[in-house]
Amino acid sequence: MTIPKKVVHLTTVHHPSDPRIYHKECLSLKRAGYDVTLIAQQDEETTEKEKPIRHIPLKTYKNRIKRMLFGTFDLYRKAKKLKADVYHFHDPELLPIGWLLKRKNNTVIYDIHEDYVTSILQKEYMSPFFRKVFAKMYKTMENIFARKMELCLAEKYYKDIYPTGKCILNYPTINEKFLKHDRKNQPLKNAVLYTGNVTEDRGALIHARLPQIDESLSVQFIGKCPSDLAEEMYSVAGNRSGQLLIEGIDQYIEKEAIEAMYVEHNWLAGVALFPPTDHYMKKELTKFFEYMNAGLPIICSNFPVWERFIDQYKCGIAVDPYDSSAVEKAIRYLRDHPEEARQMGENGKQAVQQELNWLSEEKKLIQWYQQLLQENSTILK
Repeated sequence: MTIPKKVVHLTTVHHPSDPRIYHKECLSLKRAGYDVTLIAQQDEETTEKEKPIRHIPLKTYKNRIKRMLFGTFDLYRKAKKLKADVYHFHDPELLPIGWLLKRKNNTVIYDIHEDYVTSILQKEYMSPFFRKVFAKMYKTMENIFARKMELCLAEKYYKDIYPTGKCILNYPTINEKFLKHDRKNQPLKNAVLYTGNVTEDRGALIHARLPQIDESLSVQFIGKCPSDLAEEMYSVAGNRSGQLLIEGIDQYIEKEAIEAMYVEHNWLAGVALFPPTDHYMKKELTKFFEYMNAGLPIICSNFPVWERFIDQYKCGIAVDPYDSSAVEKAIRYLRDHPEEARQMGENGKQAVQQELNWLSEEKKLIQWYQQLLQENSTILK
């Protein structure tokens, strides 16, 4: 009997139920016959026996410095004991750990979820000088530690930065509930939906203005939102603050709860009115694919990459996020033209079902693992 190859996914930053890490990569690898373990923070809401993937918990540190020092050491100690064939890690702070775990008889993969250089350069809590310093430090650290690692890229444009990386894109899994959800015969709710982490650089304060732009509109947020930011959003909404519905203040929201929200109402649209930043302007947001998967038209910022995407799939409207008149016009168009709005949502859903889904990426992931393990066994002979 062939012993399954041992795979360990590692993260100190992401939730143990992270959609990309757990629901896509770990579960796909397990279905393909690998022995999969996830080392991640403690999940206090889900018991171990409810999870099909073995989860080795880490202590949760709210302090970033303590997490990077003590959390990474704890992770390394636990990962080393497993003697895995493949270590697949997901956080830049784990680059030294990946380097320490690399041996001739194993493979180490660095899964790049973000363009970390531009991400660091837009951190508001750091001065511009320190942003530049830390961005340079990160790039130097990456160049040193990642030389003998394989690179897994979650976004197309990362290929420009890492030409040797393998694109395993963060497309959604096709959801049967979404397929059965009938938008055509449901009354249209005069509300838009935002899903995922709520942050200022993801347009939180722009979205909070929507009830002021269209006084009859409500905005439903579902995703982790810091309480201080939520208060600022309510302040921006002013006398319309009751039309901001925020589910996830200071708490992680599971993938299943977010998916249930998609079909709870016949939403007018999914929104992604982000301010212009180098970090997001080149990305095809995972949020786009999730809105499309649920059959929602998209209202998003008119960055060139985003506008081309919307035009290509005819799945929404791209507008200047700071032009209140243009935003109001887009909202009003979808409300006044429900059939056209439904068709935009249907166009997006069809695109996801036909090409922009995890099934295609799952095949690439499994084939890539097989290739890497084969190459590694050849080197050892």
